[in-house]
Amino acid sequence: MNRFAIAAAATLLAVTGGIAAAPAIFAQDAPQVPGAKDAARVTAGTYSADPGHSLIAFEVNHFGFNDYFGIFGDVAGTLTLDPANLDASTVDVAIPVASVTTASKGLTDHLLRAGKDGAKPDFFGPAPQAARFVSTSVKADGMTATITGDLTLNGVTKPVTFEAEFTGAGVNPFNKKETIGFEAETTIKRSDFGVNYGIPVVSDEVELDISVAFEKQ
Repeated sequence: MNRFAIAAAATLLAVTGGIAAAPAIFAQDAPQVPGAKDAARVTAGTYSADPGHSLIAFEVNHFGFNDYFGIFGDVAGTLTLDPANLDASTVDVAIPVASVTTASKGLTDHLLRAGKDGAKPDFFGPAPQAARFVSTSVKADGMTATITGDLTLNGVTKPVTFEAEFTGAGVNPFNKKETIGFEAETTIKRSDFGVNYGIPVVSDEVELDISVAFEKQ
């Protein structure tokens, strides 16, 4: 897991109460974690994103001094795949921009603030539409894949390519559903999606790091 994903995970743990709130499966005497990076565990079918265990983290540079992070949660969507023909896989996920979370309440409020005196919002505004990514091609190579598709954000659709990695599969011991995990990353320019506030002192480039669990339906 890269430093960005670690920072995102740490923020999420802080928001949800940290390790003290984790289930008993994390106790020292618990069985081994059921998910394993074993492609043989993956079965063909349609999977839905588990919104409680999926997130999209973003990173921007602030004034050239340091990088800043935030998280979108409550990811929804579907993955269809067949291990015998991975290149035919499809992904369609939605990200509720209104659920954005940062470590600063002031910044979170600014991201969702209406424009002054009826002007365009600096960022997303108070009632942003969910972002959506729909794949157009998948090129699998072992445990990794290059996923190209259309990202719609802030009312603008642009092609985006993610580099994805299979991170685990198995049966969730709580709900007994077959589950697959993936991480993916890419870099976009927010100006391509009409989010221009603060450029260039706040970077135009935004790194996206995605961690998604899909449950078989």
